[in-house]
Amino acid sequence: MMDYFRNIRIATKTLSKGLGLTMRHLKDARTQRDPLAPTTENYFEKQNAIFTVQYPKEVLPVPTVGRYKLHNEIEDCIVCDKCAKICPVDCIDIEPVRSVEEFGKTSDGTPKRIYAAKFDIDMAKCCFCGLCTTVCPTECLTMTDDYDFSTFDLSEHNFEFGNMTPLEILEKKEELAAFQKKKEEAKASSSAATAARPKVSGAKPAMKPKTGMAKPMMRPKSGASTPVIKPKTSADEGASERAKPKIIMKPKIAVKKPAAKPVIKPKQKDGETEEKPKMAKPKTPMKPKIPPKKKDEE
Repeated sequence: MMDYFRNIRIATKTLSKGLGLTMRHLKDARTQRDPLAPTTENYFEKQNAIFTVQYPKEVLPVPTVGRYKLHNEIEDCIVCDKCAKICPVDCIDIEPVRSVEEFGKTSDGTPKRIYAAKFDIDMAKCCFCGLCTTVCPTECLTMTDDYDFSTFDLSEHNFEFGNMTPLEILEKKEELAAFQKKKEEAKASSSAATAARPKVSGAKPAMKPKTGMAKPMMRPKSGASTPVIKPKTSADEGASERAKPKIIMKPKIAVKKPAAKPVIKPKQKDGETEEKPKMAKPKTPMKPKIPPKKKDEE
């Protein structure tokens, strides 16, 4: 019975405490307070009163460094394909068409030489990492503050930024193909002209005699004529002397021999003579004695 009444007392105490907190908020919630962002200085000071955002008429301010919906300024895009290569989920699809010549410049002065026949971003695949905006050289690809683009169909998350019609794309492709064909024909004609030119045989350069070690004379084979050795001239002797390398003689360095260490003899007492050590003679093997033979045995 004691436990039963104790539980009733605890339940009543906690219920009254919760209801008291609710009544205090109902008393303060008579006026509407302005919507404040958590980044404001007095956000935690103004927590009383009613705060209900009438979305989408009223929205909370978002940070400027937030990662939300991607947007591409196609006029400043040079179709470098860096954003599509670095995207980890392959949500950017680009179809470039090269131009024959420069057709414009971006806002920062970068020349444009490639058309963007297709530039699609699938935000349903995007992981909002921001790598594509980091590598963009002209900073035409940015992340906006639009965070609410939810739809019932996933295909509506594919945003197209290309501004070329199918007819314009076809014309630019045909123009590029004609230019490449003309370039190949000019290259083939220039290569044929260079092949048709006659080769001019020029005079062979005079070979200079090699200076160096003379080759050993080979003995003539039987029946062959003996080679005639011409005497050396003064010019040949001068050339051979110039070809020989000079030998530089290094001075000899006298190497000092280490001095012999003196032999220290032990001290002798007065009256003692120095005895020379006796040399041990090698022992000769003893021959066994043979007894003399008797006359009868002889």
